[in-house]
Amino acid sequence: MNPAIARPLILWFYGAAFSDWIVFFMFQSVLVRTRNIKWHRFFGWFGATLGAAMVLLGTATAIVMGCFDTYRHHLSGAELFLVIPFFDMTAFGTFFALAVVWRKKPELHRRLIFIATCALLDAPFARFDFIFNHSLLVLSPDPVIGLGVVRDLLVNRSIHRIYLVALPTLIVLQGLVTLIWRSEASWWVRIAHAILA
Repeated sequence: MNPAIARPLILWFYGAAFSDWIVFFMFQSVLVRTRNIKWHRFFGWFGATLGAAMVLLGTATAIVMGCFDTYRHHLSGAELFLVIPFFDMTAFGTFFALAVVWRKKPELHRRLIFIATCALLDAPFARFDFIFNHSLLVLSPDPVIGLGVVRDLLVNRSIHRIYLVALPTLIVLQGLVTLIWRSEASWWVRIAHAILA
């Protein structure tokens, strides 16, 4: 059944870019696993471009969908919710940028790319009503990142310092973002309203 109001076109572009990123992430992982480092680095520049585009496209999509939900669907709470995709894009962009900067340090690079990719998982997890209704969507990437921690413990018998810094920082920031969203912080409502106006 088709929705009564057609979704904005940008949503399909972002969905395609997200899917491309996941495929690219797996492709690059296979290249590393098969020791095709030269090709991994060659295609890495495509990934750098795609990652940068993801931040811009994700932010634009959040704004367009916020306007769509507010002014076309007349849904309440779209302004408040804007903090969630903004945080996701900030988290992804930060870890992605650090991964590019430290691309010649494989132990840092691969974990940062993994964490950045996990930061994009809020949107798919938000499709589960229980996760959304209990304000757990911002925390939903953490168990997946935890798999990286478990892998380190099993293979290296220690947790890499990137996880020791990134995961607690993410959890604290996720808590703050959830608080802003669910407490309906008036200062954020004013900012979001100005963005969506």
